Amino acid sequence: MIVYTVGTFDLLHVGHLALLEHCKTLGNVVAVGVASDDVVNRYKPHIPIVPLKQRVKMLEALKCVDIVRPYHDLEYASACKELNVDIFVIGEDWGHQPHNLEVEAYLKSAGKKIVQVRYNPQTSSTKIKQTVIAQSRANLGASVVSLVPPEMQRLQG
Repeated sequence: MIVYTVGTFDLLHVGHLALLEHCKTLGNVVAVGVASDDVVNRYKPHIPIVPLKQRVKMLEALKCVDIVRPYHDLEYASACKELNVDIFVIGEDWGHQPHNLEVEAYLKSAGKKIVQVRYNPQTSSTKIKQTVIAQSRANLGASVVSLVPPEMQRLQG
């Protein structure tokens, strides 16, 4: 059975790994579609931090992943057809956009299965980015204070 899932996979983390390992329990071949920067920019406010080629390389290194395919158009039906997927794994944030409805219709007509999974609430690329920004701001503030000569610090405090 061929299992296919898609995503950005920016700042690869344990939640991504859990998703991909779950996919491996559903079939013997796991194919991963990785959104290009242009595709991500169509539905998220920022392009990924990690470039596409690097995200692909990291996913290819995982034991639970057999095929990695970048995609440059916001549609999934063509990859499902080309790969002849048996199961398409989607996240809990799957919506009713036209490209989602198109692949759902194809999979249903072809007798294929859609499996929806919940995300790990403890981690996400967004949370990691927010933590990095917060720590960077805190460190920047500390750096600015440490640049002030000691005699000036006494005057400030």
